[in-house]
Amino acid sequence: MDVNAAVAAAAAIAGVLTGAIAVLAFRWSEREQKRPTRTSLHTDPVLPPGVDTVLSVLRSSAVVLDEADSVVKASSAAYALGLVRGGKLAVEPMLQMARDTRRDGEIRQVELDLPRRGTGRGDALAVSARVAPLGSRLVLLLVEDLTEARRIEAVRRDFVANVSHELKTPVGALSLLSEAVMDAFDDPEAVQRFAGRMQVEATRLTNLVQELIDLSRVQNDDPLEDAEPVRVGELVDEAIDRCRHQAGTKQITMVAGGTADLSVWGNRGQLAAALGNLVENAVNYSPARTRVGIAARRVSASGGDLIEIAVTDQGIGISDKDKERIFERFYRVDPARSRATGGTGLGLAIVKHVAASHGGEVTVWSSEGQGSTFTLRLPEAGAARDRAPRTPGLDEDGRTDGTTAVTSPYEPLPAPEVLP
Repeated sequence: MDVNAAVAAAAAIAGVLTGAIAVLAFRWSEREQKRPTRTSLHTDPVLPPGVDTVLSVLRSSAVVLDEADSVVKASSAAYALGLVRGGKLAVEPMLQMARDTRRDGEIRQVELDLPRRGTGRGDALAVSARVAPLGSRLVLLLVEDLTEARRIEAVRRDFVANVSHELKTPVGALSLLSEAVMDAFDDPEAVQRFAGRMQVEATRLTNLVQELIDLSRVQNDDPLEDAEPVRVGELVDEAIDRCRHQAGTKQITMVAGGTADLSVWGNRGQLAAALGNLVENAVNYSPARTRVGIAARRVSASGGDLIEIAVTDQGIGISDKDKERIFERFYRVDPARSRATGGTGLGLAIVKHVAASHGGEVTVWSSEGQGSTFTLRLPEAGAARDRAPRTPGLDEDGRTDGTTAVTSPYEPLPAPEVLP
């Protein structure tokens, strides 16, 4: 009996101890779960109130780092630029700036050139990085992409340099010719010759200034404010009349067809200038006694019918390396030939901007030694009034941006031949 009582007492004591241990273990576990660990301090810190909202509306790429250099918060733009990879800041100079700012609390700013991710291109990504402390533990990094701003600034510098050069040439020639006239005042034949040269240079200077004005106008004005239906046949006739004298001097035959009952919607003056530039280029770059063809047709498109106007010549053609640059301002395939014909290098840039601002595009097909076909595609009158213009990207420098193709549905004219 005593033995049984002792066993029962021992069992009761063991049960009490087991229960007490279980309760203590449970409470210790709860306390440990609530206690912030070293890992949680780095991976899930709390941002100051309102910071998350502010970062979401900033135009700059934003990255917040903790004291272990782990990324607490990063905007989608930061990932797109390749600043953050695998939860870490991937740009070492910016990471060093963040560490220095965390150490002394000073705000730092620097401009960097970063390689583009996955493009294989040699051009760099220009950014401006600014680092500032955010509370006692966090650091805020703001990165602004300056690539486009730098490109535009470079284009502006090039434009000013090109304009200065183009203006300097005829102005310098006029100055020299005027001195020659003064020195040859007693030689009527020489005076007449120099005066003729002065007229040529003055005409060239006038054309350059006028095309600069035209380019500025098509870039800044909305052509559809004064839009109206414009008959394609009238545009073609005006372009032919504009180049009739030049074509007659070189015995170039101009042929037009397919323009009946076709109309486009837009600014008549700008459309006439664009088509006139294409026809004038075709005449200027064609050998003597060849042909220039102008054809038009209606084509179906998802947003409404388009009118295609193709200008085909039998000229020198354009190489593959030049096709992507011919719509740049002041770019010339053959500089010597352009100067001889009075070209300014602005004609095709004007054509591109007119086409884009009217919701169309310009394309080119060309083969060296066989000629070129420039095709102007514009919304047809009627359909264009019912839809907003589709405006392709306009580069400040007129470079192709994916809207300028190098194919054409039109068959080129035969190889250059001497007409009887």
